[in-house]
Amino acid sequence: MKLNIRTTLVLVVLFLMSFGINAQPKQTASVEGITEYVLDNGLKVLLFPDNSSQTITVNITYKVGSRHEGYGEKGMAHLLEHMVFKGTPNHPDIPKELTSHGARPNGTTWYDRTNYFETFNATDENLDWALDLEADRMVNSYIAKKDLESEFSVVRNEFESGENSPTGVLMEKVISSAFLWHNYGQSTIGNKSDIERVPIENLQNFYKKYYRPDNAVLMVTGKFEKDKTLALIQKKFGSIKNPETPLKDVPTVEPPQDGEKRVELSRVGDLQLVSALYHTAAGSHEDYAYLALIEDVLTDQPSGRLYKALIESKKASSIWSFSPFTKEPGFMYFNVDVPSDKSLAEAESTLLNIFDGLRDNPITEEELKRAKSNLGKQMDQILRNSSYLGTYTSEFIGAGDWRLMFIFRDRVENATLEEVNNALSRYFIKTNRTVGNFIPTKKPMRIDIPHTEGLEDLVSNYKGKEALSAGEAFDVSYANIQDRLETGEIGGTGIEYGFIKKDNRGETVNVTFTFRNGSVDDLMNKGDVASYTARMLNKGTKSKSRQEIEDKLSELKSSVYFSGNNGRTYASVSSTKENLMETIKLMTEMLKTPAFDQEELDKLKTQDIANIERNKTEPQYLVQKKLGQINQNYEKGHPLYNMTMEEELQAINDVTVEAIQDYYNDFYGISNNATLVAIGNIDEKELKDYFEKEYADFKSDLPYSEIKDPFKVNNPANESIKTPDKKNAFTLGFLNFELSQYDDDYAALQIAGTVFGGGFLNSRIATRLRQQDGVSYGAGGGVNVDSNKDDKNSGMFIYAIYAPENEAKVQQGFREEIARFIEGGITQQELDDAVAGWVQAQSVSRAKDGELASTINNNLYYDRDMMFQKEIEEKVKKLTVEDVNKAIKTYFKEMDKWSVVNGGDFKEYDIKNEDKDVED
Repeated sequence: MKLNIRTTLVLVVLFLMSFGINAQPKQTASVEGITEYVLDNGLKVLLFPDNSSQTITVNITYKVGSRHEGYGEKGMAHLLEHMVFKGTPNHPDIPKELTSHGARPNGTTWYDRTNYFETFNATDENLDWALDLEADRMVNSYIAKKDLESEFSVVRNEFESGENSPTGVLMEKVISSAFLWHNYGQSTIGNKSDIERVPIENLQNFYKKYYRPDNAVLMVTGKFEKDKTLALIQKKFGSIKNPETPLKDVPTVEPPQDGEKRVELSRVGDLQLVSALYHTAAGSHEDYAYLALIEDVLTDQPSGRLYKALIESKKASSIWSFSPFTKEPGFMYFNVDVPSDKSLAEAESTLLNIFDGLRDNPITEEELKRAKSNLGKQMDQILRNSSYLGTYTSEFIGAGDWRLMFIFRDRVENATLEEVNNALSRYFIKTNRTVGNFIPTKKPMRIDIPHTEGLEDLVSNYKGKEALSAGEAFDVSYANIQDRLETGEIGGTGIEYGFIKKDNRGETVNVTFTFRNGSVDDLMNKGDVASYTARMLNKGTKSKSRQEIEDKLSELKSSVYFSGNNGRTYASVSSTKENLMETIKLMTEMLKTPAFDQEELDKLKTQDIANIERNKTEPQYLVQKKLGQINQNYEKGHPLYNMTMEEELQAINDVTVEAIQDYYNDFYGISNNATLVAIGNIDEKELKDYFEKEYADFKSDLPYSEIKDPFKVNNPANESIKTPDKKNAFTLGFLNFELSQYDDDYAALQIAGTVFGGGFLNSRIATRLRQQDGVSYGAGGGVNVDSNKDDKNSGMFIYAIYAPENEAKVQQGFREEIARFIEGGITQQELDDAVAGWVQAQSVSRAKDGELASTINNNLYYDRDMMFQKEIEEKVKKLTVEDVNKAIKTYFKEMDKWSVVNGGDFKEYDIKNEDKDVED
């Protein structure tokens, strides 16, 4: 038979299809540097190259969250997130792989989506591995009964951890009361009984139903080749088929609320709380942007209406709010912390009066301008950070489409005063609010919030703005960093500097400025004054109010942070090339002419006292305090003295404006020890000239000498603290040893610490308590080695959070694993994985400007360069199993030598299977 050309082509296509050859991904959209593609199986792919980043983030978002759970399935989406880390046939030990690749991974579950991500060193091998991992666990995750049996108790432990917090429990109950039918009223963590009783078959079915290409969006950001990566994605994901049953969205629509609701919670604690919730529009609705602006007007610090009415009037200690960006109509939630010596009724009355008075006191043009500036700054900083952008986009994908991220930004920028106030009058009504008891009314008011419609029309033709500059491909090798690093001293100031000029995405710059003054004698009996002095610097100057400072920083889209303790003061600046010098000038004004206002100090003190009240019954806080008391090495008044909770409250109360001014007069200025580090799009000469001119007269007469903290053997102990009505317990252990980073054993102990308690869920401690025994959501440990070659005051630690009835199992697990570690040491495979992960983790750290700046600052302080870190890495690479095991036997000790403190609502519990064998 003779075939014509057309027939031949058809047969060729059919032939190729029979062998699984798929068409190349089709480009469907591009906005501000992010390009969307779609594979034949429906998988959406977002690529966002950023050559200035030396890392890659792979983030896959599944459009399934707690909103999709049915009756008896509460918490299933979150439980499944845990199970997907349990392995596949091709990736049987995912935590081990994540650690060996030096990745920074996680998975998160929310109302509308679940996402998994890994940030790692930008290499072809790492990218191939990450894409292969995500493609494999999309359809081949074990979801096995044996894994469920251990993991459900871990998730239950996570649930119980949240039950410790009255703030979290109140929020959960208020949200639950606000929604009559919709699943947004159900906590993502789930229902305890559902978590415990879910059949494995239900979980497997849920996985097969929602984990599929046409329900997922894969995003790759960072340093990669677009075409090569796209081909790799096609190879890994292109052959994955969707289930035959098409997906259908959840049909539930929440009816309008027709009366104010009230919730009351009674539990152990000291800090009082009042909260309020309003039903609001979905993220894709234009009203969401207007409501976000209203939220900022209400809660911004220090300009917010609620902040002024509650915090400045000293009726409350703090206020916060959040409004999730959801696919369906959602909510806005407000929380107010009220110290025990304040009136809860007065705080609630003030809060609700502000809300009820909004119609008669609409948003002003000045408030709207400030709110736009604040939100614009936040969005701008996010869009300049490709690593964070990769995971941040998941929120908008879950709400319907990634382009909503830009549409929301544009709506904020273009919002008019009329639109904002119209939204205010629609949503902020009493019958749309949940605070407490039901109150009947003869004239009910309802708000019918429109359901999500026309989403595709909204986003399909959206083009966005011009993408930010891509930046350079910066080599993060030690040699290149040292070669690019310019160091020296700024003439006449005593400031030692370290500058790296490089082209960042969005022309960003990070600057850290540190000055150190005084000796141990100068700092005796100073209490908390040093910390408060630094924290007061951004609360107003002699020519600018706190509000004017915040407004100026928002205008510059920059941030300035201060901190200080024991004679050391730290300033941190995040800005752009365009705004850097103006931001530095503002930092200088805050440093040189602070106002030290009494009202601002009172607000800080009230906030800190409330924080201590919040923690009075919290196991983690009490355990750490107790551990400090057990190893108290200094007399009261010494800068390194460990205060009790009562002493800490007294120290806060003792801080006065006069004491702060005296500390400032003595300790602020340059004496003999100051460092300046800048990384990014900088003008080195301009920076040096500025600091030489402006800081030549910024002097202190107190020369700096480091406070000595030499090695001392810790006091062996194993003590318990009773914390009634707390559903979660916490154990922390500490063991001192004598070593510094300059000693030969430092490299071996880094790897020993990684194997013992580090990594991602695959350390000896985590494997035992979480993976094997299933008694702890969070467990691990590590080794901290002193940078000071003289003090050599180093230590190792262990920790676990767990249900109180599992205390004995946790203690047994710690004891046996420490003994096994000392006796048997590590294996060659553990060494190889730990070394590979440690080396890549160092590379990732050097790719982060903030972390690199910290390394450079320490090097300047200790008079060393990047070759110090390189030499350590070379030692790590050359380690043998014998080297590490020798260090373990030298420095690790049996548990009875440790200082251990346990906190929880402990009773008498028996250990089941206490004497079972522990496999190596």
